Amino acid sequence: MAEDKPAPAASSSSSSSSSSPATGAGAKGNEEFYKLNFKTLSGQDYPFEQLRGKAVLIVNVASKCGFTPQYKGLEELHKKHADEGLVVLGFPTNQFGHQEPGSSEQIQEFCQKNYGVSFTIMEKSDVNGDKENEVYKYIKAAKPGLLGMKRIKWNFEKFLVDRHGNVVNRWSSVTAPKDIEKDITSTLAQGQ
Repeated sequence: MAEDKPAPAASSSSSSSSSSPATGAGAKGNEEFYKLNFKTLSGQDYPFEQLRGKAVLIVNVASKCGFTPQYKGLEELHKKHADEGLVVLGFPTNQFGHQEPGSSEQIQEFCQKNYGVSFTIMEKSDVNGDKENEVYKYIKAAKPGLLGMKRIKWNFEKFLVDRHGNVVNRWSSVTAPKDIEKDITSTLAQGQ
């Protein structure tokens, strides 16, 4: 199955320019993003309305993946830029090689014990297919990948949403968190 193979290294760069809003909403913003709602690992509602005015990095994560050490870089971005308005959201999924088989409690314990994760981790869900969650349905439609493909290819794909709810960038799994920091700081500097 093609979904069970990581993205090739050649697709590690952004699939499109980070300067244009993906949804056509422009600088006014995209209200649809703020209507989204999801649950955290602990089962608490997480209305995206609370993200208004923040830049958001959304990442599908897994604890038994070759890219799992990216948790460290994501946590570093979170700690370094949270006060500037960056929110990092992790979405565990077991869709790629069954690399996130654990329960909510096991995922939370793994993230804290191994990487000191303090950013919000959402409940485990699908990011592709008939049961894909609404957040991923929205961000994939807003920012398709290489050649217009919407599906997530592997764990640790990353999406950046600006302070106005526009999905402005998407990176493949092979792009390390440190390699997107410049784009994040640029997005944080816009629209303050």
